[in-house]
Amino acid sequence: MEPYEIIGAPYTLWLAPVGEAFPLIDAAPAGNWIKVGTNGDRNYSDDGVTVAHSQSLEKARPVGSTGPVKAWRTEEDLMIRLSLWDMTLEQYAKALNDVEITTTAAGSGTAGFKAMGLSQGQEVTAYALLVRGISAYGDGYTGQYEVPRCYQSGNPEPVLTKGKPAALDLEFTALEDLNASSDAERFGRLVMQHQAPLA
Repeated sequence: MEPYEIIGAPYTLWLAPVGEAFPLIDAAPAGNWIKVGTNGDRNYSDDGVTVAHSQSLEKARPVGSTGPVKAWRTEEDLMIRLSLWDMTLEQYAKALNDVEITTTAAGSGTAGFKAMGLSQGQEVTAYALLVRGISAYGDGYTGQYEVPRCYQSGNPEPVLTKGKPAALDLEFTALEDLNASSDAERFGRLVMQHQAPLA
């Protein structure tokens, strides 16, 4: 509904190995794309998905002036955050550096179970990240953040208590894509559909 540019709808995350092709703006994620949350945004807290653009700046302020005359950007980061209400091991493993899950089948008199270690190790797992929702240009159009390289940098602290969902606080921090087509796309790009396909 108009005005389209005011977006008040959830976005959903998908993860894939680095190098996985991003889906076309009007195609469903396929191949190695795995949804974050068994039921996608139905497993996210009401805070939704936060996309944070942070930066550090240095200013030059001459002795004869009270105001700065030049500025330099010395650092920048792109982070995507959400609080995941999904404690399946398949999702929990993504919060802990994609640790391996082992499955033991039920036997005669023994229950089947899944298990994973709780130590993440020294190496950090990198992912490609897709964040998809609606476009700011029309009903039924898609918008998506495409982050070629990132890692899970959050520190999940699930609280297991009565009457409240346990949550895994996830934060995906972008790494520069050294093969980006331009400096502007080192952290990826934001794509928004603005027209329907031609017949």
